[in-house]
Amino acid sequence: MQIEVLKSKIHRVRVTGAELDYIGSITIDKTLMEAANILPGEKVQVVNVNNGERLETYVIEGAANSGEITLNGPAARKVQKGDLVIVISYAIVSLEEAKTIKPALIFPNSDTNSLD
Repeated sequence: MQIEVLKSKIHRVRVTGAELDYIGSITIDKTLMEAANILPGEKVQVVNVNNGERLETYVIEGAANSGEITLNGPAARKVQKGDLVIVISYAIVSLEEAKTIKPALIFPNSDTNSLD
């Protein structure tokens, strides 16, 4: 048996941009991606704390230490610059592995999106 469990979470980061004229995705600061164990191209769920919207997309790596959190393409309609979002990724693992998995949870400064 396999189940889907929490793998990574970037908790409450501030959206720095929303680019409608793009093919789609979320651009995330490389430093945050590495800290949360999220890879470029990985599927993520984005939860908007301000309006309750939830969406799934894939990750594009942004510049390290930039604080960038930009929703691109149609996802840009679900957020506004300044909104707080939670970025979540999941893993499909065996039942036995699920009992021991340790998710990478990070809690950046929501004003700067930095890990200070």
